Amino acid sequence: MSDTSTGKVVVNRVMSLDGFIAGPDNAMDWIFEHMTSATFPEVMAATGSMLIGRGTYEVGRRMSNENTGYDGGAQFVLTHRPPDGPDLDVTFLTCDIEEAVATALHAAGGKNLEILGAAVAAQCLQRGLVDEILVYVLPVLLGDGVRFTPPGLDRIDLEPLSNVQSGGVTMLRFRVRT
Repeated sequence: MSDTSTGKVVVNRVMSLDGFIAGPDNAMDWIFEHMTSATFPEVMAATGSMLIGRGTYEVGRRMSNENTGYDGGAQFVLTHRPPDGPDLDVTFLTCDIEEAVATALHAAGGKNLEILGAAVAAQCLQRGLVDEILVYVLPVLLGDGVRFTPPGLDRIDLEPLSNVQSGGVTMLRFRVRT
């Protein structure tokens, strides 16, 4: 677990009611039908940096015209294959997960580090690096897509902290038990 005096490591997930964080072909446009950065502004205000998996980064690039208005601070992408061309808005990391979390948490400047991407989040959970999980449950059934967690993740016990509703979106907050 991270030192909470320097911010928390928070897995941040939007999920359909049937447990998918992305639809078929990694489709995520359904999210913006229900949610914007203004839905829970306190989350964005508490976030100082983001650690993103390469797949999530690529989906975000495809969706850049959606203009979500979300500013989660410095962006770090953990990958085995950095792109050929530069992306001035992102720092690509090729280190292990512990070093990536430490680097991104330091960059958060005392705010929270947001973890995005199923594989990166699972690695962080498996290594005990996560303090909290935020789940935004949207009123939609996707039927297929990317599950909340990839296969093979061991049991992780959570402590419910809060639940808040904004319109049709319910935010669930959990502390990861150690």
